[in-house]
Amino acid sequence: MRRKLAMFGFAIIVLVVLAAIFAPFIVPHEPTEQLFDGLTLEGAPLPPNAQFWFGTDLLGRDLFSRLVYGARTSLIIGVVANGIAVVIGALVGITAGFFQGIVGSVLMRFTDLMMAFPALLLAIVLAALFHPSLWIVALVIAMVNWVQVARVIYTETRSLAEREFVEAEWALGAGKARILFRHVLPHLVSTIVVWATLGIATTVLLEATLSFLGIGVQPPTPSWGNIIYENQTYFTSAPWLVFIPGVAIILLALAFNLVGDALRDILDPTQKGRH
Repeated sequence: MRRKLAMFGFAIIVLVVLAAIFAPFIVPHEPTEQLFDGLTLEGAPLPPNAQFWFGTDLLGRDLFSRLVYGARTSLIIGVVANGIAVVIGALVGITAGFFQGIVGSVLMRFTDLMMAFPALLLAIVLAALFHPSLWIVALVIAMVNWVQVARVIYTETRSLAEREFVEAEWALGAGKARILFRHVLPHLVSTIVVWATLGIATTVLLEATLSFLGIGVQPPTPSWGNIIYENQTYFTSAPWLVFIPGVAIILLALAFNLVGDALRDILDPTQKGRH
């Protein structure tokens, strides 16, 4: 509560989540409905006005309605894709860092190999190989985002495995399962929670990038990225079609980053008292 920026980010997240959950009760029109009065007589999009708060797009659809429903897409992909990435990365990092040996070497060399490929380029290739859909895009993003989590968790797990209290447990004859679940995993919870929060921002931005390139979530399903992609040709004549969804993407990514930074300060013992 003392971190005003974190509370600002938390308020934005709550607002977007509530809007996504109650979208059918909030929006004045269906997101795919092409409205009869949604275009000018010349066939151009309408600017923001009393009837259409955020204006209309090139097909006469209400932009506010599409943004609210697009929040569902961004949040689903952000939570699902990042959740899968954190689970995979944590499993790989913990296994490699705790057991080490041949298993650890193989897992980390594979992680290094995956890190050698640019994440965006790899995501573009994977998305192009499969027919893009909501869940395919989430899976593709998860497959390129787990490596950073694995590397961080591996380093911390290996450090914990060499600490005195773990060596004392080995000396007392404790089994691997007891040491792992009673002494190592509890120390990794804060790191996993922080990465689970910060990673959502990266995932939302990557989804928007893929959708902007035309290989993300496909129309008519609205997402903030494909809204920009569909309307980019009207950037000079109807800038609100690009500016408003762009601001939404930036605000949501910023909100998760602010909350993630605050969680890191709160959960990391080395950061206490430095705020």
